Amino acid sequence: MNKIIIRKKYLMIQLNQLLKKGSRMKRLINPTVFFLVFSIINMQLFAQNISAMEILKTVDAVVNAPKDIHQFSRMILINKDGNEKVRESEMYQKGDDMRLVRFLSPADQKGIGFLSLPNDLMYLYLPAFRKIRMIASHVKNTNFAGTDFSYDDMSSFKYSEEYDPQLLETRDSVYVLELTPKPDVEKDYSKLVIQVRKDNFYPVKIDHYDKGGNLWKVMIREKLVKKGDYWIALEMEMKDLKKLHSTKMVVDKIELDTGLTDKTFTKRNLKKIK
Repeated sequence: MNKIIIRKKYLMIQLNQLLKKGSRMKRLINPTVFFLVFSIINMQLFAQNISAMEILKTVDAVVNAPKDIHQFSRMILINKDGNEKVRESEMYQKGDDMRLVRFLSPADQKGIGFLSLPNDLMYLYLPAFRKIRMIASHVKNTNFAGTDFSYDDMSSFKYSEEYDPQLLETRDSVYVLELTPKPDVEKDYSKLVIQVRKDNFYPVKIDHYDKGGNLWKVMIREKLVKKGDYWIALEMEMKDLKKLHSTKMVVDKIELDTGLTDKTFTKRNLKKIK
């Protein structure tokens, strides 16, 4: 796939995102107008090349496409000897900047919750202490509740707002991007190398490098399925190569666009134990 086709897919995904915003906009953009816009896009393609940032913005649009998500998952923690611990969890997400995760089992983990809100606000609830603690910026890169995901990994965010991308390589089925944190963004990772599928712009592998430039963690997303207009990964695994430990997340049930309100994403709701 050449750069002209890539840019067409990028611009069409952006246009489709606008069309999904509401029925009023759908009425305003009738088939004739849509055809004219598409024709203009085609003319622009020959004068412009897609950039790494455009690919990354499309990745953000694809990953965060559902208006909201409610899912039940199993987190399987695997140590270097292959021993497993299983935790059941529930996750709510609205848009691209609000997420709540809560453990449902086992008993010693039940009720532990994590809340991510806009403006990089993160909160942790530990039922044993019955207190909500704000996660300070200097500890957001530590691991969440013994998993291999940091608080930052668990939050909802846009890669294009926190990283500067560079297109390293174009392979048969994926684009390979190198992402470095923007100057005003604090990360424990010196860079990410992300593989993005060409056909749907979904990120399927992310290599995380430490401050010394050494490969630290590897995230792999598998079992991609299309639910309606959305691509969803039903399995995701984060491997910590230093600790020889990994956490696999398996989605057992998922609901999309159920009409979640902002009331779900409050500190009061974070304390609720189901």
